[in-house]
Amino acid sequence: MSITAIIFIVATLLAIVLILMGAKIVPQSENHVVERFGKYTKTLKAGLNFILPILDRVARKLSILEKQLPEKPHDVITRDNVTILITNTIFFKIIDAAKASYRINDLESAINNAVTGTVRSIIGSIEFDEVQSHRDQINKKIRSSLEETCMDWGVDITRTEILDVTVDESTRKAMQQQINAERERRAAVMEAEGKKKSVELNADAELYTAQKQADAKRLLADADAYATKTIAEAINNEGAAAVQFEIQKRQVEAIGQLSSSDNSKVILLPNDIIDALSSAKSLFRKQ
Repeated sequence: MSITAIIFIVATLLAIVLILMGAKIVPQSENHVVERFGKYTKTLKAGLNFILPILDRVARKLSILEKQLPEKPHDVITRDNVTILITNTIFFKIIDAAKASYRINDLESAINNAVTGTVRSIIGSIEFDEVQSHRDQINKKIRSSLEETCMDWGVDITRTEILDVTVDESTRKAMQQQINAERERRAAVMEAEGKKKSVELNADAELYTAQKQADAKRLLADADAYATKTIAEAINNEGAAAVQFEIQKRQVEAIGQLSSSDNSKVILLPNDIIDALSSAKSLFRKQ
């Protein structure tokens, strides 16, 4: 075998080795940071990539999967001076491998420190009752604040969760007393409102009864007026003779009862009674 053939074979093998050294297959869940002479050159994404062998090297392999920081409790004082212990967790993922590699030394520790400061700042600006009832809003505020800080580190905060809120025993007892007092206050208010409603209903019932009684009296008065009007109309419409007859009849009956009495000896009759007898006689004749 000639020297030319040997050189060709060696060169071919060397080229194959260099190509294999320069070919880098990056998994879907990773990004690789490439350096040339110690200086950042580029980031290799998922798939087949090529670098200059010998000159370039893969300095770091970073996972881009979402990660969860360990649960960590934080001592926090609320705006109304209640000391509480908040346990939360943070979910994040690397979106810029170069920043995560060169702008921060210990990424997870830095995020934990940022979380502690953010939680204390946000919780310190609200009252304890709001911590219990506005967890979703607090989580959004924590996430928004952390995103601004962690963006420089090439990290995206995907989710924040407040897992638990605890207080010390003395604070718990004070809170329970406050809850009991609030329950008693609400019960007293409900009782007072019930009594007020009862009084209002009784007053409405009495007013309704009075109105109905007034309506009944008005109807009776209207009926009496109508009856009186009807009688007056009957008298005016040729009913005077019948009325006069009835009056005279009653007078005659009264004289008869008077004359039949054992004590009656002499009866003196006024002229109007005699006239009444004469009138009654004439009325009988007409009949």
